[in-house]
Amino acid sequence: MMREFEIERQFDIKIEVIRPNKGIYYLKTNKGEKCLKRINFGAQKLLFVYGAKEHLIKNGFTRVDRYNLNIDGEPYALVNEDLYTLSEWIQGRECDFHNIEEVKIAAKTLAVMHEATKGYDPPENSKLKSDLGRWPHLMDKRIKSLDKMRDMTRKKSAKTGFDLNYIKSMDFYKGLAQRALQMLQDSQYISICERTEKEKSFCHHDFTYHNIILDDVNDVHVIDFDYCKREVRAYDIANFMIKVLKRVKWNIEYANAILEAYNSIIPLYPEEYRVIFAYLLFPQRFWRLANRYYYNEVNWGQNTFNNKIEGIIKEQNDYLKFVEDFKKVYDQSE
Repeated sequence: MMREFEIERQFDIKIEVIRPNKGIYYLKTNKGEKCLKRINFGAQKLLFVYGAKEHLIKNGFTRVDRYNLNIDGEPYALVNEDLYTLSEWIQGRECDFHNIEEVKIAAKTLAVMHEATKGYDPPENSKLKSDLGRWPHLMDKRIKSLDKMRDMTRKKSAKTGFDLNYIKSMDFYKGLAQRALQMLQDSQYISICERTEKEKSFCHHDFTYHNIILDDVNDVHVIDFDYCKREVRAYDIANFMIKVLKRVKWNIEYANAILEAYNSIIPLYPEEYRVIFAYLLFPQRFWRLANRYYYNEVNWGQNTFNNKIEGIIKEQNDYLKFVEDFKKVYDQSE
């Protein structure tokens, strides 16, 4: 095949085995086991990601899926206008978010990684990716879109199970979103963004179980930096917490364990807890699911969508209890 031939030529390798694996390809080559991935964004963004990984390695955070360079010294192959990256195949298992000890290991790793991100100047020909200062605007826009999607639903003559669940639960999630926005506006978010800008740090932006790979002695690799960007670290922490907490019925012990483990490496500033809380309050999963459904962003069946929204709605009581418990410990000012 033309693609395989071009990958071999541009990366100067010989492919012995190629096997699809969860959206990527496993390769066995004459230069070891590799991961081949087709990238769905442009070369300038990819150079930002490449530069970010190289910056981490230079700062001592070496356990990342480092890109191999092509024969021209670029971190990609160009095949029929598609970009492909090649990296080492990382051996190990995905982090188990039900296991509190592994969750603590992941939290400490996140802190070490954040420290190593500081001082990143992206390559000249790359495109700077940044969400600094954008979250009040993003939250406001998403609150408006919740209303817009409800209007779309009401106009439908034949309503699906998802539509009925959305109408029934939307006010609850809109209330959370408004509370989150108010909390962010009342926090020191902007000054935290300014500090982040000065530090020149960045976030992984998808720090979840399948990107946290543990080996037999619990050493950790962090992989897939495709979404990394300039961002306050509170975002990564809150996003990681949500990914863990939704799997353990919003058990406050896991939240405490994550924050304690993170703080044992780099202490958070007191004002960062309010920003973390705002992110935890914002119903990002509900908004994203509805957005995917009403704007046909993913090709899932009706049952899949309905099961997912019902799963989120079922969490409401556990979630509200968590919010109250979290507020008592970390935010008495609301």
